[in-house]
Amino acid sequence: MVPELIRKYLWLIRTITAAGRRGVSLEELQDKWEKTFFTPYPRRTFNNHREAILDIFGVEIKCDRSTNRYYFPFEGSVMDSDSSLNWMVNTFTVGNLLSLSKERLSGRVSVDDIPSGHKWLTTLIDAMLQGRETQISYRKYTGSTAEDLTVRPYALKEFLRRWYVVGYCVERKALRVYGLDRILSLEILDGRFRLPRDFDVDELFSCSFGIFLPEKGVSPVGIVFRAGPTESGYLRDLPIHPSQRILYADPERGGYYFKIFVVPDRNLVMELCKHGDRIEIVSPGKIRDAVAEEHRKALALYENKDKTI
Repeated sequence: MVPELIRKYLWLIRTITAAGRRGVSLEELQDKWEKTFFTPYPRRTFNNHREAILDIFGVEIKCDRSTNRYYFPFEGSVMDSDSSLNWMVNTFTVGNLLSLSKERLSGRVSVDDIPSGHKWLTTLIDAMLQGRETQISYRKYTGSTAEDLTVRPYALKEFLRRWYVVGYCVERKALRVYGLDRILSLEILDGRFRLPRDFDVDELFSCSFGIFLPEKGVSPVGIVFRAGPTESGYLRDLPIHPSQRILYADPERGGYYFKIFVVPDRNLVMELCKHGDRIEIVSPGKIRDAVAEEHRKALALYENKDKTI
C-alpha cells in the first residue's frame, strides 16, 4: 500500500496539474481536500506538503502573488516535464486514483497487480534521497536460502510488471540488480554513500533488454526482423526495445522491416519468440537460429503424444 502521506502528495500534484497555468487558490484546494479526505486542510499543512513535494519529486509549487493562485511552472503537465518524475508519479498515482474511487468504479476498472510494486518502493526511495546504504535479505529463485547483502541503492527500474533496485553491492564489490519481489526484508543503515557523478540508469540499460546488465566485452548488435501489417501496428505503438526503428515497408506481404540495436541474451530471444509467426528474424543468423531453435523445442513438446493428461 502507498503510505497515506504519499497518496496526499499525489492528490495535490494531480489537482494543481489539472488547474493548468491559471492555477488554483488555497480556498479551492481546501474545498476539494475536504470533499476528498473529509478533514480540514490548514495552510500550514499545505505548506508542509509543498516542501515535501519539492524534496521528493523535485518540482516546486509556485504562487502567483498577483492572484494568490498556485501552479506548476511548466508549459504542459508536470508529469510530462521530466521522465524520472513521470515514472515516479505514474507509479503511485494509478493505485491512488483507484483507491480513492474504488466504490464509485467498482467492477469497472481492472489493472494487473505488480507483486513487488509497493512493499519496498517508498523505503528505497527514502534511502536514495538520503544517500544511505540498505541491508537486504535476498533469496534468488534458484536458491533455497536467503543471503544478507549491503546495497547502495542507485536507482529503481520497472520491467515487465516487476520492480528492481539497481545498486552497488558492498559484498560483491560490483553493480547489481535485485528484484524487489525477492527481497524478504529491507533496512536503511547509517552508512552513507555518494552516487557516482556519471551514473545514469537509462544510459546504463540503453543497449540492454530489460534489466540485464551487459557483460564486459559484449557489444550490442543490430537485429532486423519483419512483421506483418497487424503486428507492425502493435510494434510501432509498443516497441520491443527503445532503439527500435522502421527500416522500410514490405510491399509484397505488407507490414514493415524493423531494426533494434541491443545486447542479445536469452531473455531477448524469448521476447522475440513471444511474437510467434507474427514476426520473422532476418538477421543476424545467430539470433535467427536461436529463435528457430526455441520454436522447435516448443513444437516438440506438443508433438509428443505420450504426454497426456
